[in-house]
Amino acid sequence: MQIATITSKNQLTLPVGIVRKIGLKTGQKVIVSEEEGKVIITPAEVLVEELAGSVKMPRKWKGKNMEEIIENSRQEYFNKSK
Repeated sequence: MQIATITSKNQLTLPVGIVRKIGLKTGQKVIVSEEEGKVIITPAEVLVEELAGSVKMPRKWKGKNMEEIIENSRQEYFNKSK
């Protein structure tokens, strides 16, 4: 068990041993949640891996890479709002 301090800005520095143990890298995104009064910090990639395959891909997106999907979605959104 290690102790960390919450600053006046509600910031928390994770002990290096824990960061190394769970494999976090500088700038990496994490999910912060609360369960039964405990703070749970999970690497964001874990959530993505858990959700992978749980959402059906619309037919119009099959075979396209993420950049194409985002660009097509932007075009559809802005064309509808005109």
